[in-house]
Amino acid sequence: MTHEEILKGLYDNTLIGNAPEVKDLTNAGLAEGLEPESMLYDALIPSLEEVGARFERGDFFVPEMLIAARAMQGALDILRPLLAETGAQQVGTYVMGTVKGDVHDIGKNLVNIMLEGAGFTVHDLGVNVAPEKFIDAINEHKPDIVGFSAFLTTTMPMFKANINALEKAGIRDDVIVMVGGAPVTQEYADRVGADGYAADASTAVRLAKELIARRRSAVPA
Repeated sequence: MTHEEILKGLYDNTLIGNAPEVKDLTNAGLAEGLEPESMLYDALIPSLEEVGARFERGDFFVPEMLIAARAMQGALDILRPLLAETGAQQVGTYVMGTVKGDVHDIGKNLVNIMLEGAGFTVHDLGVNVAPEKFIDAINEHKPDIVGFSAFLTTTMPMFKANINALEKAGIRDDVIVMVGGAPVTQEYADRVGADGYAADASTAVRLAKELIARRRSAVPA
């Protein structure tokens, strides 16, 4: 197979969630000398972005998103150590969780996979995460960013409660706070005092990189 055929196969099979074929094509790509970065950025991530777009249009539903993300995860398991070797350096560390009272995790999981693919170390705390659990994870992992996800308007006030808890613990200035989820807006993120808001997974990755770069350049060596 040519490199182009392998990349197209990776894109198409991730889209339909054919995990065994994605794994086989990933291994075939490596055997053919295809760069891990190329498979990630030219096939896997664009495919997952298309899955997200189809979900927003109502063409895909939760099961389709899950199996596509799972198929990509299989490829990432193979590529991750190679990306580390080739100097696709760690961009930063990210602690992520869905806020207390909320058990939705599709969006969060997609963001996590995209972040990992982009070179982040991600610590996923799961769903229904209390403020104390976020604080414990920040103290343990010393992340660059903490991400709060909410899918319900009724759980969005937890963003402010979490930020207040960080302030009380004296660690608010140690981390960048990003928020996201279906009902969240930039205006709401600004109101609760978050540092960043992303409407979708690809924007979240781009913004996370920008916020880290901005913070690092502001810190004197």
